[in-house]
Formats: sequence, structure tokens, C-alpha cells
Amino acid sequence: MKIYTKTGDQGLTSLIGGTRVRKSHLRIESYGTVDELNSYIGLVRDQPVNELRKNLLQEIQDRLFTIGALLASDPEKAKKKIPDLHETDITRLEQEMDIIDAIVPPLKTFILPGGHPAVSFCHLARCVCRRAERLVIALQEESFVEPMIIIYLNRLSDYLFMLSRQMAHELKVEELPWKPRV
Repeated sequence: MKIYTKTGDQGLTSLIGGTRVRKSHLRIESYGTVDELNSYIGLVRDQPVNELRKNLLQEIQDRLFTIGALLASDPEKAKKKIPDLHETDITRLEQEMDIIDAIVPPLKTFILPGGHPAVSFCHLARCVCRRAERLVIALQEESFVEPMIIIYLNRLSDYLFMLSRQMAHELKVEELPWKPRV
């Protein structure tokens, strides 16, 4: 199978179900941003500090592929069996955050992203996750979107914030509090 098909040369692409849409369509922007997020999660997964979390991060990447497939489907025409999300996917993220919360110092102020490249990569993933969430919410205003997608992306961005704190803690990196200029 060739990677190039030339069918998108006019700025159109096909959704699962066959509907052709502009590549600038909000649905394409939504699942494209989820794909970008997935790449950032891969970068976070590849950090040595996350050696013991590789399986969880790979599981998250799998769920993001599921979300991408759901978003790439025309809700009016998709007949293919698409994987789906489950409540347990969300519960898993919540449980992981509870574990981290018991380990890291209590948060008393906003913190500045950074301190170590691995931590910074995690913050970038969090920001892309938030953007994906905003795009999917905008898409939901014009077309059906499985509600579990928005919940999962919301919880994932929270998890990525907590993971960045755990990584900083494990790397013995000081979290820099934001001190607003007054």
C-alpha cells in the first residue's frame, strides 16, 4: 500500500464512512490535534524518568487512537466498528492522580512549567491536550461527539499536570511558584 494517494491534493479528505470534507474542517483539526497530543505522549513516555510508567502511557496513547478514530468518523454514516472509551479509562486516570497526590507536596500556588526537559515535555503535552479538548467542545457544538471523549481529554490534561509534578519530584527538580507582579 502506498502512503500517498493523491486524493487529498485538492484540500479534501475522507472521514470514516466516506464523507469528503475540507482538511480545514473542525473535525479534522480536532483529530489532528489529538494525533499531535499522541506524539507528545510518546515523547513523555520515552523519558527515562517514566520507565516504570511506559505501559500506562502506552495505554493512554491507545486511547488517543480510539478518540482519533471516533472523531474521524462521520457520525451520520460510519458503519465500521470503532473501538470505544469506557468509564474505567477515566477512573484509571483518576486513580493515578490520587496516587500522585499522596506523593507530591501540596500545591499552594500556580507553578511555572519547566525545570527539566522531561517535565517541560509533559507540560507541552498538557497544553496540547487542553487545546484538543477545546476543539472537540467546539466540534460538539455543530456535530455529534461522543461525550466520553471530552471527559477523557479533560481528565487526561489533569493527569498530565499531576504527572509533570511527579516527574519533577522524582527528578528532584524544584517547582517554581508563580509570583505575580503587583
